[in-house]
Amino acid sequence: MSVIHLETVIHADIRKVFDLARDIDLHQKSTFRTGEKAIAGRTSGLIEPGETVTWKAKHLGVMQTLTTKIVAMQKPYYFTDVMLKGAFRSMKHQHLFRQQGRYTIMTDIFEFESPFGIIGEIFNALFLRNYMERFLFERNRLIKRTAESEDLTDGR
Repeated sequence: MSVIHLETVIHADIRKVFDLARDIDLHQKSTFRTGEKAIAGRTSGLIEPGETVTWKAKHLGVMQTLTTKIVAMQKPYYFTDVMLKGAFRSMKHQHLFRQQGRYTIMTDIFEFESPFGIIGEIFNALFLRNYMERFLFERNRLIKRTAESEDLTDGR
């Protein structure tokens, strides 16, 4: 199993960052390179506990679908989604938030297992882990930019 751990420091209120992180529309903007679209379940707005979303995107040159479900949420401190169907053997993504003064620390813990046994493990070590880390980094960069620009607009 691979684990990616990312921390992003954002100059914005925890509630704003939490909502941006679960915003389906913003996620689609952050994944424009892969053409990711929500095609079933919750397809826009803020995803809630117990809801699913099915994504369709072109990753690694192949059109893929991934269905995830929000299995845990405590606003505005964390939510967790898990893969129900998709290309991974398993996937779990924890989104953690903590306020530190005027900043929010957003932490992603992304755990996944590649399919195809030892071949999948080799592919993961050589390529997939780095690909997924860059994918999450781009998403977090848009969340940060959006939250901080809205804070400036709000006069904070």
